Amino acid sequence: MQVSVETTQGLERRLTISVPAEKVDVEVKNRLRQMSKTQRINGFRPGKVPASVIQKRFGKSVRQEVAGEIMQRNFVDAIVAEKINPAGRPSFVAKSNEDGKALEFEATFEVYPEVELKDLDKITIERPQVEVTDADLDEMFVTLQKQHQTWKEHKGESKEGDKLTLDFSGRVDGEDFDGGKAESFELELGAGRMIPGFEKEVTGMKTGDEKTIKVTFPEDYHAEKLKGKDAEFDIVVHKIETPELPEIDEVFAKLFGIEEGGVEALRVEVRKNMTRELTQAVKAKVKTQVLDGLLAGHDVDLPAALVTQEVDVLRQQAMQRFQGKMDPKNLPQLPTEMFTEQAERRVKIGLLLGEVIKVNELKVDETKVNELITSAASAYEDPKEVVEYYAKNKELMQQMQNVALEEQAVELLVEKADVADKKSSFKEIMNPEAK
Repeated sequence: MQVSVETTQGLERRLTISVPAEKVDVEVKNRLRQMSKTQRINGFRPGKVPASVIQKRFGKSVRQEVAGEIMQRNFVDAIVAEKINPAGRPSFVAKSNEDGKALEFEATFEVYPEVELKDLDKITIERPQVEVTDADLDEMFVTLQKQHQTWKEHKGESKEGDKLTLDFSGRVDGEDFDGGKAESFELELGAGRMIPGFEKEVTGMKTGDEKTIKVTFPEDYHAEKLKGKDAEFDIVVHKIETPELPEIDEVFAKLFGIEEGGVEALRVEVRKNMTRELTQAVKAKVKTQVLDGLLAGHDVDLPAALVTQEVDVLRQQAMQRFQGKMDPKNLPQLPTEMFTEQAERRVKIGLLLGEVIKVNELKVDETKVNELITSAASAYEDPKEVVEYYAKNKELMQQMQNVALEEQAVELLVEKADVADKKSSFKEIMNPEAK
């Protein structure tokens, strides 16, 4: 086998490989000889078909098949011998593939870029210092109460927090428009579901009231024809309900599976869950800063094949999410552009973290793997069952080992980075948009 390597452009490489004719011809003849024993051809007894007939009928296709296999094998041998690390699958082109002649072919592919880590100490991180306070716990209990609230009808004026059942009919420039009508529509005042001004205009209305209100669609409204348009809505209120929160008592605790210990036991359990979620959120916030700093400090050529593979993964994940909401037959073909930026980021992160792991000779810490599994299992009703499920599933265990190794790389980068601790609150970390 003769091999030559050529750099075409960027990360693309082309191998030209020549395989001696006798090696190819022998494989082709052996394959045809085997076929002559099994092929059924009219006019000949099974196993008695002349070699010339087999050659005429199947010779070309068999040679193509054998050539494909030889190209794949010799490509692998060549990249091992040349110490080349391909990224993605190669494309093969046979330049010469005839009886009695050497098989010469080209294999075009991309290689992984050379990555040089630098300035890791210049990555800056603000590490939140935060804990779950009693006030945070009290606020969470209010949230839990609202999740189990009931509604009681009342006859007074509607106010924020009330739920209205109403009919509305809208017009723009005196004309009806799509989506502008609804009957027995339930609207919770303060939820922000309607266009600006709508909720304000119906606040203070009573059951049986009728009113025409004027509002303006925002300039960034999703329907092009309605952007910035003034509209009128005829409103009829049928019912007004006010929320009633459940008492925080033993009955309330049992709603969450607490059979013994009542409210205090529930508070312990809720605090534990909040602490676990907070720990994960802090870890994620630090990791995001590490990765952003790592990306900002390194320019890396990205193999197009890896980006394409990542786009396909992201597209498939998006399609799976849509399948629960739409008929698969009506699912659109999501364009590549939707995922390119995210795919490029993920590929670049993978290359950089891979170099961190390689340079520092990191190995999977089984203790960390067990901690990750235990943490994930703690969110389920029977954690032991989840742990056992991971132990029996090689694919899931491999995924968790990959996560552990990535975390080890991030932790090492944190050690090298410029880290400043910053006092934060539970709300800032868990709901930053609410600041």
